[in-house]
Amino acid sequence: MLRNGYPVKHDKKQSILKEEVFALFPSLKRVLLFSFFTNVLVLAPSGYMLEVYDRVVNSRNHTTLLMLTVLVVFLYLLLETLEWVRGQVMYEAGSTVDDSLRDRVFHAMTAARLSNVTQAASLRPLNDLRTLRDFLSSHALQSIIDAPFALLVLVILFFMDPLLALFAAFGALVQFAIGIANERRTREPLEAANTNSFRTQLYAGGLVRNAQVIESMGMLGNIHKRWLARHEEFIEQQAIASDHAGSNAALSKMAQSLVGSLMLGLGCWLALKGELRGSQMIVASILVGRVLSPLVQIIGSWRIVEGAREAFVRLDELLAAFPEPQPAMPLPAPKGALNVEAVVAGPPRSDLQILKGISFALPAGGSLAVVGPSASGKTTLARLLVGVWPAVHGKVRLDGCDVHAWNKEELGPSVGYLPQNVELFDGTVAENISRFGDVDQEKVEAACRLVGVEQFVQALPKGYDTAVGEEGAFLSGGERQRIALARAVYGLPRFVVLDEPNSSLDEAGDSALLHTIRFLKSQGTTVVVMTHRTNILSVMDSMLVLLEGRVRSFGPTREVLASLQQKQAQPAAPTNGSQPDKPAGGA
Repeated sequence: MLRNGYPVKHDKKQSILKEEVFALFPSLKRVLLFSFFTNVLVLAPSGYMLEVYDRVVNSRNHTTLLMLTVLVVFLYLLLETLEWVRGQVMYEAGSTVDDSLRDRVFHAMTAARLSNVTQAASLRPLNDLRTLRDFLSSHALQSIIDAPFALLVLVILFFMDPLLALFAAFGALVQFAIGIANERRTREPLEAANTNSFRTQLYAGGLVRNAQVIESMGMLGNIHKRWLARHEEFIEQQAIASDHAGSNAALSKMAQSLVGSLMLGLGCWLALKGELRGSQMIVASILVGRVLSPLVQIIGSWRIVEGAREAFVRLDELLAAFPEPQPAMPLPAPKGALNVEAVVAGPPRSDLQILKGISFALPAGGSLAVVGPSASGKTTLARLLVGVWPAVHGKVRLDGCDVHAWNKEELGPSVGYLPQNVELFDGTVAENISRFGDVDQEKVEAACRLVGVEQFVQALPKGYDTAVGEEGAFLSGGERQRIALARAVYGLPRFVVLDEPNSSLDEAGDSALLHTIRFLKSQGTTVVVMTHRTNILSVMDSMLVLLEGRVRSFGPTREVLASLQQKQAQPAAPTNGSQPDKPAGGA
């Protein structure tokens, strides 16, 4: 079952995110304590007004006026100090949540991306975490905390006259009804707008990455129309939500002004009846504003509240779907013995089966060439061998241990992987080759010499410290592939998987690749190469032919090649006078 794009796991345990929120309870208690005093102190102007009207005006005592003024100035300073302290406590609470969850969210986002969850294809989870952090220190949350303290003002109004308290409570109920209507009217348009915004950003990111293709073939106009249609759909949904929120905010402010004026009229009526003093009439009008102000602020900032709620739900589901892996028992570094046991596999979260019962074994230090037509399952097999994708059935074992379950931080230094789509990262040549760990310059240079790029790297403006740009943008396709090959062999790992390692290489690059494989074999490294080119077969001990996700042939390279040649030399017998079938090409 999916929700918000993430698989839902029914777990009776408390969610990670809710546990972090409950951990903020001590900070919440401090905030509530400060909020109590700030909501008491905010009544100081009203008390000052009452005393001035009732005492100073009648007594004309300058000393009383001075003392009251000094007192109210002190209370204002105390109020602002407590407000600042409360804001700091809330800011620290947001920072605490960020510190506790950022590593978890980052790893969960990576795990989700490996599982083909599109929600994690961008930085949305990290943006959601930032939204939560900002909300915890926002004025919107402060208004929510202040709202219950309006009861304190109602108590004061009740002692002045029960009718005033009743009218103020009625005004609060009107504001609450406006808030409920605002939530119901804006939730769906806001959710739709946020979803469309996310999809539009993903689409725009793809356009930027493929700008050369778009420009060279004159696709910009048509692509722009498609992006504009998605963007306009997002703007339309956002406009609907903004219209609803704006109209409700305007209605809320109008209700606040109207209730304040009517409260003044009610106080005047009570004063004419002799049940209220003139000063109390004015103060009551001010106090009712204190009752309604938090509700008005909540309604006015409802988009912030709703955005935080959506971010909380998405993060909660992400962390529930991809929990933190339990620490496994430390394993010794592998020697490279590979066993693939009846593996059935396909893309994660998909019913598509690309590999259908693959089985073979390779001794430590052996070499295997995997060949086959396009879409036969070579890349899927490569991802299974290094533990990137899980198998639906069966196991891929390295030295008898499940590769997918192996702690990758522990296994990584013993594995080299060159994917079909080469991926370099923004950083220097040395940082990319050393896998962004501590740069061992000797190992970096040794890896470059091994794959034949030492002279090329030394000729760069800053040598090994030259930045490659985002996704290796400053390098050609062949250069990126050879730098990625150097990364794969960095530190001479015991198990190396190369997926189409020569797809972008020239003749010199091909020769360097063959030299690299020979050297790895001489060092006892197990090497598996997915390839379309036959020249690489000369240095491989074994050969596996894949066809439609199944093993067609497996064995020593010479025997498999001889078997394939023999089958191609024996055409099928014609049936009913028809022409013989064409020989089936295996590789």
